[in-house]
Amino acid sequence: METIYSNLKQLGGRTVLPDSPETAELERVENSQKGVSYCVRFTAPEFTSLCPMTGQPDFAHLVIDYVPGDWLVESKSLKLFLGSFRNHGAFHEDCTVSIARRLVDFLAPQWLRIGGYWYPRGGIPIDVFWQTGAMPQGVWIPDQGVPPYRGRG
Repeated sequence: METIYSNLKQLGGRTVLPDSPETAELERVENSQKGVSYCVRFTAPEFTSLCPMTGQPDFAHLVIDYVPGDWLVESKSLKLFLGSFRNHGAFHEDCTVSIARRLVDFLAPQWLRIGGYWYPRGGIPIDVFWQTGAMPQGVWIPDQGVPPYRGRG
């Protein structure tokens, strides 16, 4: 019997972490609540990538909020996509915005925002924020809940 999940390839089986964000395959399912505006939040508190200059690891707490249109991102494929950045060298700004833009291109959501809360390297934390436009009216979209970096004080 065909369902909205029939075309998924990664869920329910053993998968290998993709070599790069370019080779990572996002998957989507039909939004069974189409026509209802609601917010979906993904939080990735252990996101990692590499500094393109030094090859040293960078760490971030990512929060992705979106109001779906016709499609939902399948969460395992999103996890593998985010994990593919582990060996990818790019600045914080590029990682954060390219994740959001890829999701927007793939899902065509009503609205999407991402907060990239990067941990300090060289004594400077970098936070990166991007969204597709104004927040939609009538949808409960909570604060991302990540406090600004305060160090050890």
